[in-house]
Amino acid sequence: MHENKVVISKVLRRVKPYWGHLICSLLLALLYVAMSLYIPVLVGGAIDGIIGKGRVQFEWVVQNLALVALCAAVAGIAQWVMNQLNNHVTFRITRDIREEAFDHIQVLPLSYLDSHPQGDLVSRVVSDVDTFADGLLMGFTQLFTGVMTIVGTLAFMLRLSLPVALVVIVITPLSLLVANFIASRTHSMFSAQAKSRGAQTALIDETIGNLKLVRAFGHEADSMEAFDEINAELEKNALKAIFFSSLTNPATRFVNSVVYAGVGLVGAWMAISGGITVGNLTSFLNYANQYTKPFNEISGVITELQNALTCAGRVFELIEAPARSPEPEKPQQPEKMEGGLQIRDLKFSYTPEKPLIDDFDLDVTPGQRIAIVGPTGCGKTTFINLLMRFYDPQGGAIRLDGVNTVDMDRGELRRSVGMVLQDTWLKAGTIRENIAMGKPDATEEEIVAAAKQARAHGFIRRLPQGYDTVIGENGGTLSQGQKQLLCIARVMLCLPPMLFLDEATSSIDTRTESKIQEAFNTMMEGRTTFIVAHRLSTIREADVILVMRDGHIVEQGSHEELLQKRGFYAQLYQSQFAH
Repeated sequence: MHENKVVISKVLRRVKPYWGHLICSLLLALLYVAMSLYIPVLVGGAIDGIIGKGRVQFEWVVQNLALVALCAAVAGIAQWVMNQLNNHVTFRITRDIREEAFDHIQVLPLSYLDSHPQGDLVSRVVSDVDTFADGLLMGFTQLFTGVMTIVGTLAFMLRLSLPVALVVIVITPLSLLVANFIASRTHSMFSAQAKSRGAQTALIDETIGNLKLVRAFGHEADSMEAFDEINAELEKNALKAIFFSSLTNPATRFVNSVVYAGVGLVGAWMAISGGITVGNLTSFLNYANQYTKPFNEISGVITELQNALTCAGRVFELIEAPARSPEPEKPQQPEKMEGGLQIRDLKFSYTPEKPLIDDFDLDVTPGQRIAIVGPTGCGKTTFINLLMRFYDPQGGAIRLDGVNTVDMDRGELRRSVGMVLQDTWLKAGTIRENIAMGKPDATEEEIVAAAKQARAHGFIRRLPQGYDTVIGENGGTLSQGQKQLLCIARVMLCLPPMLFLDEATSSIDTRTESKIQEAFNTMMEGRTTFIVAHRLSTIREADVILVMRDGHIVEQGSHEELLQKRGFYAQLYQSQFAH
């Protein structure tokens, strides 16, 4: 229950901008309830006007029935406007929460995104917010009117007859106790259901995103088995939550039927004894029905709110996840970006119990070509991530042209670096838009020239609309090699002072690679370049080769110098070319 109170307080903070709408909604709910509750009084008065055969007060009856019609019309209009306001508030709040969540995702550290499945994040922003919206809307539309109906009905019944009203007051708490007893035990069930749904979305997202791999490795049966397992878990959790929460409605309906029967018996006895009129008894029975109805609605609202609050808690958990380290208040910038690097005592690990980079030192002069080689998992790509500030070091410092990178604005740092990675970064849009991503104001001539340098112009020209061809997310139907050529063309267009090439030609055939290497040589001229490669044949021309092992530089020098040392680099080289 404490968790629910915390979530409710967070929801109320987001409702605050719409208090004006809510106050109007409350006033309209009050008008709707007042009109609805006045109708049984008018109906009872009309019945009392029918005294007997030949003794009907037609004018009184017609007057009451006309007032009934007027009250019903006013109640209908008030309810319609109230529902419009509630819809407005509900979907504005959910829009705000979605925007808040999506904005926060932009500033989350990569460590958070790496440790949480993408599908689960999607489920929180989409499915959980939808569920929260449904519960919030039901709360606004039924909770307000329900509570007011109960209070108003009691007031009218007390005015008509105290003994009959006491019957209702004595039996009613049973309904509240039953609803509260069930609701307090369903929170954990809805929480398990939401987690299962998030895990299922994550599995579906991962499977669809990697369907080619699934089919290539004949993993269809394993994928179905994993899906069936998580689907069965979701079914179990959902059925359990829905079954126990659905007990609320029939249980409260039973108590409400007892209330209605009690009112009927006591009211009939009093009508026979002359304590109340037949018209008043009719009004009482109407009020008993109206009084008990909100309890059924509120019990349903409580169930939905339990589910909604659980989902809201998952969304707020995402929104409140610690953001990456903030940008410096007064960011520093090198007077001239040349690409000189000084790295001292660098330390970093993804998990505290497993150190990766430790006491890493390196000096790079502007314009040098630095190749980084080593076995898988030695820290090559992690080193690039630290240079780009995708992660911040846990110790030591990286200085770019004399300025510590943590004192620089991330945007400025990354604008000074061009990256071509093994994993391609393409968005849904035209070929032209993808090439010009780093330089949106580039001219057509500059884009075509960059594509020609990257050897991408030929295949682009053969596409149906050339540079205006629209590709899907992550390249759509383009081959992996074509996607990598587009990423190379993007860097060719910007030509920043520093370059990071991480297996930049891994998906390109040998003939095209030799041509691209010429373009790379032109592009790297006068620019500090880091080259990460597993194929040692691609890094022979580097000025310095850094050989990494377990997060340390174990050797460094030129290709020839390292071969002569007959050390770890020589072993790597011989393992590739021994045949």
